[in-house]
Amino acid sequence: YTLPIGKAALLEEGDALTIIAYGQAVHWALEQVEENKTLKADIIDLRTLVPLDEETIINSVKKTGKVLIITEDVEIGSIASDISAMIHERCFEYLDAPVKRLCSLNTAVPFAKELEDGFLPKGRISETIEELVNY
Repeated sequence: YTLPIGKAALLEEGDALTIIAYGQAVHWALEQVEENKTLKADIIDLRTLVPLDEETIINSVKKTGKVLIITEDVEIGSIASDISAMIHERCFEYLDAPVKRLCSLNTAVPFAKELEDGFLPKGRISETIEELVNY
């Protein structure tokens, strides 16, 4: 099958918050919604980063007012920073909380499994969602 370039997929719909992800982070977000049945969130799979589907992101942010961007990338210099900036510039008046970026630690990628588990943001998703929903 083929995917449209520049068109994100809205995988789940809800009004509590918007979760924006791509790659492996999409699966982590879907696991969180599956584990927490009370969480009603828009989950956006970006699918492509350039071009970025800004329209889907903006529409969701206007609906939910809260945003979590999850990426495997480190926070400094990541696409999550650019998406956060775009949301603040174009949707500031719709935000009910600061945009949260959940990224890997700002260190070199470790090669030991135990260290990699601490490096990736997967283990911090649940607490970050709870913090953002209760903001």
